[in-house]
Amino acid sequence: MTWEQRYRLRQTAHTSLVLWAAVSLLAALVSLVIVRWLDRTTQWKLFGFSEEGARAILGTLVSSMLTFIVFVLSATLIVVQLASGQLTPRVIALVLTQRGVKLTLGALTFTYTYTLAALGRVEERVPDLLVGISVIANLVCILLFFLFVQLFSTGLRPASLMLVVADRARRVVEQVYPLEYDPKVPEQPLGAALPHTPTQVVRFAGRFGVLMAIGIDGLARLAREANAVVELVPQVGDSVAPGDPLFRIYGGRSIAHAALRGCVAVGTERTLEQDPRFAFRILVDIANKALSPAINDPTTAVLSLDQIDNLLVCLGRRRLDEGIIRDAEGRPQVVYGTPDWPDYVTLAVSEIRQYGEGSLQVDRRLRAMLEHLLAVLPESRWPPLHQELAMLNSSVGRRFQDEEDRKRAAVADYQGVGGSDS
Repeated sequence: MTWEQRYRLRQTAHTSLVLWAAVSLLAALVSLVIVRWLDRTTQWKLFGFSEEGARAILGTLVSSMLTFIVFVLSATLIVVQLASGQLTPRVIALVLTQRGVKLTLGALTFTYTYTLAALGRVEERVPDLLVGISVIANLVCILLFFLFVQLFSTGLRPASLMLVVADRARRVVEQVYPLEYDPKVPEQPLGAALPHTPTQVVRFAGRFGVLMAIGIDGLARLAREANAVVELVPQVGDSVAPGDPLFRIYGGRSIAHAALRGCVAVGTERTLEQDPRFAFRILVDIANKALSPAINDPTTAVLSLDQIDNLLVCLGRRRLDEGIIRDAEGRPQVVYGTPDWPDYVTLAVSEIRQYGEGSLQVDRRLRAMLEHLLAVLPESRWPPLHQELAMLNSSVGRRFQDEEDRKRAAVADYQGVGGSDS
C-alpha cells in the first residue's frame, strides 16, 4: 500500500459519514447478540412489557427514529448550504467533519438498527432486557437530538465557525512548523540546494486536481536509495493538470514514476492537514464576502481579523519550513516549495485591506492587528508588516476625504469602532 492510499484511507475515516453509519450498524447487530444472550442467561426485568405492548412501542420507536435520521441529515445539508452561501463554500467539508455531526448520526443509526432488530425478536416470550435497552437508547437519542440542534445551530455562527478554523489551523501550524523561531538562525531559501540541470522529469498523469499533501518520509527514502535529489515542483495547495511537471530528479539513478506518484495525494480541493495557508484562505474569504456590497457586514470581517491576528502571532513565533530534507551528512535529499513569512502576511492582509477600503471598522482593526504584530514579533518579521501598514495609511488618505474621518481611521481599535482608548 502506497503512502497516498494510506492517506486517503485516513481521510475517509475522518470525513466519511457512510463509514460512521456502517460501523454503527455493525455495532448494533453485535450488541443485539450480546444483549439477547444476557437476557436468556439472567432473565432480567426492566419494564415488564407484554407482547402487544412491546411490539407497539418498538414499532413506534422505529418509525420515529427513522424520522430523526432523515431530519438530521436534511437539516445538516440545508444549514451547511446556508452557511456556505453566507460565509464561504470552503467550510462545507470542515462542517461535515465535525465530531458532533458524526456522533449524532452514528448514535441514531445504532439505535434505529438495534430497535428494528429487537422488534423482530419479540415472540411469545418478550425479551424484556432487549426491549428495555431499546427504549432507554431511544430516550437518550431524543436528548442527543436536542443537543445536536442546539450545538449545530450555535456552531455555524460566523464567530464559532471561524474559531473552529483557527483552532485547527493552530494545530496544523504547530505540526508543520514544530521549531520556535530564532532570529539568530536565518530561514534559508531553497534555490541554492538544487543542481542546475535535472536528469529526470516526472509529469503528472492523473486527473486535474489540487495537491493536498505529500509523504516526505517516502520521498526521502526514494531519494536516498537512488542517491539523487528529488524536487517536488508544485507546492501543497497548488492545482496540477495532466502533463504538468510533478517531480524533477537531479543526479543518481532513475526512480520509478509510480513510486514517486504514490508519495503525493491529489484531490478535488485543498485540506488543512499540511496547508496552513488554506486556513488563512478560508478566514480571508469570509471577510471578503462580508465586505461585499451584497452583504455589507464589516463586523464579521473584524471577527475574522481577530482570528487572523492570533494565527499570525502563532506563525511568526515559529521557524518556517525551508523546504529541504537533508541526510545525516547535511546533503539535500528532497526539495519542495513552501511559503515564507511575507507570503503569509500578504495573504492575510492585502485582500481584506482592498475590499475593506473605506470601512472605518476594517481600517482600524487592521491597524490594531499590524501594530500588535510589530509589538510582539521579532524585528526580523517587521518588514512586510511595515509595508502593509504603509499601504493601509495610503488607502485611508485616499478614501476618506474628511480630515476628521482620516484621524479616526488612523486609530488602532481591536473592536473596529468603539474599543479604542484614544
